[in-house]
Amino acid sequence: MMIRTIIVSAVAVASLALGCHSTKADEAPWCAVTNTGLDMHWDCRYQSAEQCYPNVLAGNRGFCNNNPYFVAPAERRSQKRHRT
Repeated sequence: MMIRTIIVSAVAVASLALGCHSTKADEAPWCAVTNTGLDMHWDCRYQSAEQCYPNVLAGNRGFCNNNPYFVAPAERRSQKRHRT
């Protein structure tokens, strides 16, 4: 019985450690906004509206919206060198 408890605890801790990943609100430009009945949940990990739609249409009551916190990365300018 004690071994089973240890194994279950180890699996639970490992799944939490491996399953969690940090996300920032400004990572992706599209959010799936779903209604859980108590509040609205913003899932902002979609790069396009097309990626977002299946999550909303999969039985979740909600819609896709632009991420209000997304900041597009600045374009890198290449310096052109002129030969003289």
